Parts: sequence; C-alpha cells; structure tokens
Amino acid sequence: HLLERQLASLHERERFGKQEIARQIIQETKMVTEITLLPAELESLWDKHLAGEFQTKDVEATLATMVEDAYVNHMPTNTGGRGKTALRAFYRDDFIPSWPDDLKTENISRVVGTGKIADELRLSFTHSRPMNWFLPGVAPTLKPIVLELVVIIHFRGDKLASERIYWDHAGILGQVGL
Repeated sequence: HLLERQLASLHERERFGKQEIARQIIQETKMVTEITLLPAELESLWDKHLAGEFQTKDVEATLATMVEDAYVNHMPTNTGGRGKTALRAFYRDDFIPSWPDDLKTENISRVVGTGKIADELRLSFTHSRPMNWFLPGVAPTLKPIVLELVVIIHFRGDKLASERIYWDHAGILGQVGL
C-alpha cells in the first residue's frame, strides 16, 4: 500500500506539474497574442499619426491611430485633450488649422523602446496664424520661430495611448518678442 500511495503521489505531482506548465504556456500565449507592435511598427504608426497632423491635416486619420481614451498634453501650455471627443475638437479647431503654410519639420533623434517612442523634432515656421494651444492669447507676430521639442509617445496594443510634448517655452516667447 505504501508503494502504491507513493506512486499515486508521484503521478499526482507529475500531473500537477504538467497542469502548471500548461497554465504557464496558456498565460504566455495570452500575453503574446495581446497586440504588441515591433519597433518598426511603432515607428510606422507614429509616422502615420504625424502625417495626419501635418501633411494631410486629416483629423479622422490622426484619431484612427489612437485608442479611445488617448490623451495629448503640450506640457508648457497644458493644452490638448483626453479621449477622442476632446481630441477631435482640439485637432479640428485648434491644432491642425493653426500651422502656417511655411512649416518645415526635421526629425533630430528617435529612440524606440517597448511600447514607447521618444522623438526629438525641429519645426520652423512663421508665426502668421493664431496658435492658442502654443501661444495662448498671442496674436500672430509674423516672426520666424524655430521650435525644438521632445515628444514621449506611449502605445497600448496597436494604437497610440498618449503623447506628452515638451519645449522651451521661455525661448519661444523670446523668439516672438515677448
């Protein structure tokens, strides 16, 4: 009887071990099947987002790259929005139409990590339109502006979840004579 019990216990441990291994494999498979973009895919999605903002100026194409509860914050001025309804209004009414026709963009540096990108950009333009998200309450000055900024982008699944944008606001105020 002792030998039978030991063998039964051994089989039970073996069975439990196999069940535990199976559980771990299932858990790992679930984690893998959650959409995780590769670095090149993150960059492609971010570039598509930027194209919607600056090239095609297409609000819906821009929003299509984002999760429903995405948020954007231009940190120096605390402008942007949270959620697609607020972001739609922000992009449509404030951000996209404010960019002057002479806008030039240059990518300085990009670092891609797991689920995130840090992008350093240089934008140059003439302050020829109201830009209340950028220079609240400042009428167009017709001064040239060189804006160097850093954007921290987080992704959730296969969409953008957040953008935090940083720049030297005091330097910008100096460029427009304020």
